[in-house]
Amino acid sequence: MSKPMRDFTHGELEWRPWVAPIDLNAATEAQLVALKVTPSNRTIGAYSLVLAHDPEALSERSPLYNGIMFGAKGLPRADRELGAVAASRINGCAYCASVHALRFTQLTKEPEVMERIQADGVEAALDPRRKAILEYSAKLSRDPASVDLADAAPLRAQGLTDLEILDLTHAVAMFAWANRLMQTLGEPAAPAAKDNPL
Repeated sequence: MSKPMRDFTHGELEWRPWVAPIDLNAATEAQLVALKVTPSNRTIGAYSLVLAHDPEALSERSPLYNGIMFGAKGLPRADRELGAVAASRINGCAYCASVHALRFTQLTKEPEVMERIQADGVEAALDPRRKAILEYSAKLSRDPASVDLADAAPLRAQGLTDLEILDLTHAVAMFAWANRLMQTLGEPAAPAAKDNPL
């Protein structure tokens, strides 16, 4: 087993499973339904193909994840991605941290935010709203039982509503689970080199 990557890059890492993913051509009907496979959607990542070993759990996990991370209302998506990055760094999941840092950057067009977090972690110099989100997410990841009403005060001071704070809490909680599962089932790796067409 190779040494896990811990660079927390905001570039692209791949995830390599230690458990063999299911073969779509040999998948059961329940697995195909859980994966939502259609003739036009046969490109499915290794993580989902590993989780499809338990199609009942996957059928519950995917809508939950999509609702928490991509909900149309509530906390802006970039703020949810920031919470996911904070949680993933605290939990040691370099793959999730890289994926969600990249998504944050794509949404905000502000790579310098993730560069600061990459360099300084929770001590990163950020605007007050993002700093409040980062610190809350980090504390909730490190010691969820210690979080109390006072920890929401900096978020409220930055204009977050109770429902937006709940959205952030859900995103961090999702990654408390997802990070541990990903690190149990596989490891991050540098992307495979692609042939240069020139």
